[in-house]
Amino acid sequence: MKPGIHPAYGPVVFRDRAADFAFLTRSTATSDKTVEWEDGNTYPVIDVEISSASHPFYTGTARVLDTAGRVERFERRYGKSGRPGRPGPHGKKAH
Repeated sequence: MKPGIHPAYGPVVFRDRAADFAFLTRSTATSDKTVEWEDGNTYPVIDVEISSASHPFYTGTARVLDTAGRVERFERRYGKSGRPGRPGPHGKKAH
């Protein structure tokens, strides 16, 4: 590894303020803000807008979309092949 060309890699706290959740990890990301962690040490802190604690997929609050309607509309428009003007798997030509 060439010395002097890689960013510093050290402990950083990532904090999701919406979910009141934070975790300590190692990263090359830096910040001027700091926070005192549970172990008594002070680490740079990076505030993130979303994390696994607040993302709908991980929290179980994700909405189910009407994918059946979208698939039918796609197949009507492009046929089963997904390409305009090419026959689908059943020999039908798309528009």
